[in-house]
Amino acid sequence: MRLFVSVDLPDELAEPVADLQEAFADASGLNVTDPEQAHVTLKFLGEVDEDRLPALCRELDAAVADAGVDPFTARYGGLGVFPSLDYISVLWLGVEAGGEELTRLHEAVEERTTAMGFEPESHEFTPHVTLARMEHAGGKDLVRRLVRERDPTVGETTVDEVRLTESTLTPDGPAYSTVERFPLG
Repeated sequence: MRLFVSVDLPDELAEPVADLQEAFADASGLNVTDPEQAHVTLKFLGEVDEDRLPALCRELDAAVADAGVDPFTARYGGLGVFPSLDYISVLWLGVEAGGEELTRLHEAVEERTTAMGFEPESHEFTPHVTLARMEHAGGKDLVRRLVRERDPTVGETTVDEVRLTESTLTPDGPAYSTVERFPLG
């Protein structure tokens, strides 16, 4: 199973995410993500044997408890790219409020999963929602200009759970399904 730990955006934010992605429609080489599956990845776990699932769920439940985060409001807005405007691989939507709570959740999940033998993150955690991936630099100038010019706010929601999500790769892109939910507070 290909797994990651996430905080999912609610269905009502799918349309504003799609509207934002539409602004980048003319950027050659930019492949948008499915707005119905928009989420903040707290930890990508990769391929996990199904027999490890019970222990993983116990550790994730404990990690959410360790983080000590009660349900909170997250507001999604602003644009950015990874790794830089000179070399764009990912276009993302930022987190304007709730970033501190998401970071605490990430750190607790990171500590518990690396103790289980999962690879530690190789970069600093930046709470974000991936909007698109850049396959080639054809539309890089348009992406750069829009990231510099626009400061959108997509909306806000109450975050009350963390999810363990399975990603199944299909010819139409990844399909996500929730394996387990871990309530906050």
